[in-house]
Amino acid sequence: MRMSDIETGSDSAGADDKRQPRQSRLVKAALACSRFGQFDVTIRNVSQTGIGGKAPHTLNLGERVTLFLPGHDPMMGTVRWVVDHRFGLETDAEIFPGRLRAAHSDTLVAADSHADFQIMPPPKVSAWRPGLTQPQPLPGHYGRKRYPLLCTKGCLSGRRE
Repeated sequence: MRMSDIETGSDSAGADDKRQPRQSRLVKAALACSRFGQFDVTIRNVSQTGIGGKAPHTLNLGERVTLFLPGHDPMMGTVRWVVDHRFGLETDAEIFPGRLRAAHSDTLVAADSHADFQIMPPPKVSAWRPGLTQPQPLPGHYGRKRYPLLCTKGCLSGRRE
């Protein structure tokens, strides 16, 4: 065994002791900081002492932020790692994943839980354009529109000249 393997093993073992078990979650939350104000974030995993997520802005290492999680009071935290728009945050207060689930399920509505739809009749669209006259349809006629013939001599006899 090489010396670097022993050192790497001891370092990773120490990091594993410090690391809390994570629970995979997909939750919307908000962060607030002095640079960007308050903005929405997506939380991807949660532990008792921190979160991992994705933000629309790139956060700075060591930056202090306020975290607004569903089912929790606002809490302060410190940014511990950043990769592009993904981040890890260590919170000052404890996070309760059970509260997250309960608060999140309150806002979820099953698709079939209520039927608020109505069947609407199709819109009555007119093809009328300025400069064109609209013909009057003959009563009781379906299909191709028929227009009354202009009568000249012999209209009454049924003949047309």
